[in-house]
Amino acid sequence: MKDIIGKANLSVKVALMLKIKDARVVVTCPGRNFVTLRIETADGVYGLGDATLNGRELAVASYLTDHVIPCLIGRDAHQIEDIWQYLYKGAYWRRGPVTMSAIAAVDMALWDIKAKAANMPLYQLLGGACRTGVMVYGHANGQTVEETVEEALKYRAMGYKAIRLQSGVPGLPSTYGVSKDKMFYEPADGSLPTENVWSTAKYLRAVPQLFEAARLVLGEEVHLLHDVHHRLTPIEAARLGKSLEPYRLFWMEDPTPAENQEAFRLIRQHTTTPLAVGEVFNSIWDAKDLIQNQLIDYIRATVVHAGGITHLRRIANLADLYQIRTGCHGATDLSPVTMAAALHVGLSIPNFGIQEYMRHTVETDAVFPHAYTFQDGSLHPGDAPGLGVDLDEALAAKYPYSRAFLPVNRLEDGTLHSW
Repeated sequence: MKDIIGKANLSVKVALMLKIKDARVVVTCPGRNFVTLRIETADGVYGLGDATLNGRELAVASYLTDHVIPCLIGRDAHQIEDIWQYLYKGAYWRRGPVTMSAIAAVDMALWDIKAKAANMPLYQLLGGACRTGVMVYGHANGQTVEETVEEALKYRAMGYKAIRLQSGVPGLPSTYGVSKDKMFYEPADGSLPTENVWSTAKYLRAVPQLFEAARLVLGEEVHLLHDVHHRLTPIEAARLGKSLEPYRLFWMEDPTPAENQEAFRLIRQHTTTPLAVGEVFNSIWDAKDLIQNQLIDYIRATVVHAGGITHLRRIANLADLYQIRTGCHGATDLSPVTMAAALHVGLSIPNFGIQEYMRHTVETDAVFPHAYTFQDGSLHPGDAPGLGVDLDEALAAKYPYSRAFLPVNRLEDGTLHSW
């Protein structure tokens, strides 16, 4: 009898196991570079993970191909937490954008496999929906205040309830965050880094004028957001936040570099404008002090750069203890795989705040057909099993990798801007 029970238990364990048979990296450039990991099990179930790191894509592709994939073959795809810990702790050299993007790709693909095996959309596996949709914000930008407000009106007409406003700075030839292509903005713009000219004084004069004009035209019902792109000192950021208080921003994003987390305490002492930060964070350790000391209102960590679904949920859980909400990064340098993963997480957690949503090009959407949809200012990941995103590898092969860098800033006197 014991032998029969033992054999039965072994059969159940074998049946429940999804052994990883194969994994490969696909690099494609349908208008911009994307790195995708495809993991397949012996049962034929496969999952996708995004490993894109803007400007350093091939570093992550090599990390996965040369170091991670050989360690995955033969493992049980169901053991997501154990594999995450193995990849994080086993490498000895922990964290960093390359390592965490690689871990994130594995993690996303494994969650995709698990949900497909369960024949349910991932958010159901994460506990079910906490809301009817995921509120998103779009990007309105222009060379002038008038042009930016005009673009914002277009987003409002499309149904957006939240809009980020970025405008050119008078006296500067170009401004990061402002582009000629309004809907499909891509900041990586050259095979070598573009060098922009920056003036903090001119910027601080211009931004309040933008939001004064925007509130007059857009009214009070639309949420307005702004990204500082880490360009200010703490006291400069405090001054900007205070000057923007009359316009009731949803948030002021990345006001100063967050390596010195105490800097946010100074900003907090001077303004009630909500603060958001974290799109360049790699782990919970980057956010821990900011969250525990309640120095921010929204954590911007993204699925792909912060270690995947497993680790992002851990960050969100910590933030929830301190009434801090999520506002995950969602620019076009994250593939539809990351967008879908962010939506499943956002739908399922109690402290979701908002999701950035920069629409991908037609070419990108064709390479990554997906189930998520936009309606009335919100996204829903859809009810397809798993993440609800696929990869057309034949089409992806038609778009070879093209080196591209993010721009850098110099002050008007030629000094490289150090933050």
